[in-house]
Amino acid sequence: MRVLLTNDDGIHAAGLKALYQELKSDFEVHIVAPDSEMSAVGHAITLTSPLRVQEVYRNGNFFGYGVKGTPADCVKIAVQELLETAPDVILSGINLGANVGVNVLYSGTVSAATEGAFLGIPSAAVSLDTRTHPDFVLPPGSAERSSALSGKRLEAKNGPEREHPAFPGKDMRRLFYRAGRREIQGEV
Repeated sequence: MRVLLTNDDGIHAAGLKALYQELKSDFEVHIVAPDSEMSAVGHAITLTSPLRVQEVYRNGNFFGYGVKGTPADCVKIAVQELLETAPDVILSGINLGANVGVNVLYSGTVSAATEGAFLGIPSAAVSLDTRTHPDFVLPPGSAERSSALSGKRLEAKNGPEREHPAFPGKDMRRLFYRAGRREIQGEV
């Protein structure tokens, strides 16, 4: 199975690396992600400047492609130009911080999954429900192996959001959310 990984935190983000480490031994994994932080860009796409793509290496080995563009741009260019064959599944994340409520409208993580769904590819956004002391280690057999990659939970017509618990050992139930309302008190 071919898996495309992307995110909005950038190709050097710890969450993306953790997801890659979890999947690389069992799946054909490709990474196309923004070359820098692109959080809260929503579903923006680049129209007036070129999308620049650069190969990224980790420890001397090819890791993926960094794109000077948005998460939605990354999915588009991966599927339409960079990959020889379209992926079977697109996973966006692991995002640092929950993407719930109206935040899904701002989230580049969710928008990358949505773009995949627009292209007819089963897609999911994966988020870590914390901003402090993140632990991106996925318990064995938990996250994307168990149901997202089986395709039983993902349909190309939507981009469901999945939250990953903030604490090791916490119940790994699969949580899917519908957009709701979240109000932030105080100054932003």
